[in-house]
Amino acid sequence: MSKDILSTIQSKMNTFSKGQKLIAKYILECYDKAAFMTASKLGKTVNVSESTVVRFAAELGYDGYPSMQKALQEMIRNKLTTIQRIEVSNDRIGNQDILAQVMQSDIEKIRLTMEETDRIAFNQAVSAIVNARRIYILGVRSASTISNFISFYFNLIFDNVVTVYTNTVSEIYEQIMRVGPEDVFIGVSFPRYSTRTVKAMHFAKKQGTRLIAITDSQESPLARMSDVTLIAKSDMASFVDSLVAPLSLVNALIVAVGRMTNQNLAETFGRLEQVWAEYDVYETPEEEAEVFGADEAISPEK
Repeated sequence: MSKDILSTIQSKMNTFSKGQKLIAKYILECYDKAAFMTASKLGKTVNVSESTVVRFAAELGYDGYPSMQKALQEMIRNKLTTIQRIEVSNDRIGNQDILAQVMQSDIEKIRLTMEETDRIAFNQAVSAIVNARRIYILGVRSASTISNFISFYFNLIFDNVVTVYTNTVSEIYEQIMRVGPEDVFIGVSFPRYSTRTVKAMHFAKKQGTRLIAITDSQESPLARMSDVTLIAKSDMASFVDSLVAPLSLVNALIVAVGRMTNQNLAETFGRLEQVWAEYDVYETPEEEAEVFGADEAISPEK
């Protein structure tokens, strides 16, 4: 459905049955909570049967309750304030085991990401990155975790990586002012989407740069302007952004890029191992023995 679901509900209010009006009123007033309720829980909340909730979804033109629920979630994902996210999360988890609930949700997001990842788009992204003159990478706020992870490994593989930092708005454009058609711009953002990332990608697009978006949906503002979009399912765990699935997708991207540059990669890491050893970058069993004593030194297997 192209029309906003809340507008659709409002416009059809006079056609609903008594029970459906109860559902409609609750969704209009508490859409942030309704979007994450099962049909059964929504029905109990407004004192109607689960079948009434299912028929309500069909009345709106959806092929089932899950489709209506997905439409609600997509609509609100970028609108929830931090306070609303905490309230929704508390409702979803309730008195259940927080550790189990959060980790199970992360497992499900990885599964969905693996099933829904477009392999053609993934391969196009790998090829574009390997053949780029320069590789620009931008992610802000919690998404900077992902962009910095990509930058760390790409800087080991390539000598043409530009990690865009965002201390001030002007600094972004100063760093990307030379972006051009032979470059690749990787933008990373998840709800709530960063205005700075969207605007920087728009600037790069105007320069003819090939854009790669790593985001959660084809409805994301990054996806709508990008040449290649890699979708990774994200979720909210209270005020925390769950980025487990995006990080897993990025792991695969880095490994695929590394395999395509395999010979150069082996030479690079050969030199790095020499540097790391010469300048004591990593602890050795001998150094551990000096600190902890021979009996307490950690064995190499650990």
